Amino acid sequence: MRQERTVQGSIFDLFAEHEIGRELEAMSQWLDAHRDLHGLVARELCRHGVKATGRQGLPAEAVLRCALLKQYRQLSYQELAVNRHANVGC
Repeated sequence: MRQERTVQGSIFDLFAEHEIGRELEAMSQWLDAHRDLHGLVARELCRHGVKATGRQGLPAEAVLRCALLKQYRQLSYQELAVNRHANVGC
């Protein structure tokens, strides 16, 4: 079963001091205030009737944040992956 949230330190806790950083911080605070969205995303990610085997996917919260970042920054999936590994994205 996919987790809704992983409790750990987050790269979302530190933001760059420029316009994009401030916008991302505001988005993160809004998401933190609307945690009910995690459950909605988790339910959408579950495929009913599929056996839970193999590696666990990203927690629902990370999927939501990555999806919002992808749309906000108009990134391709490849760019999103590069940004993620550079600690710029999700």
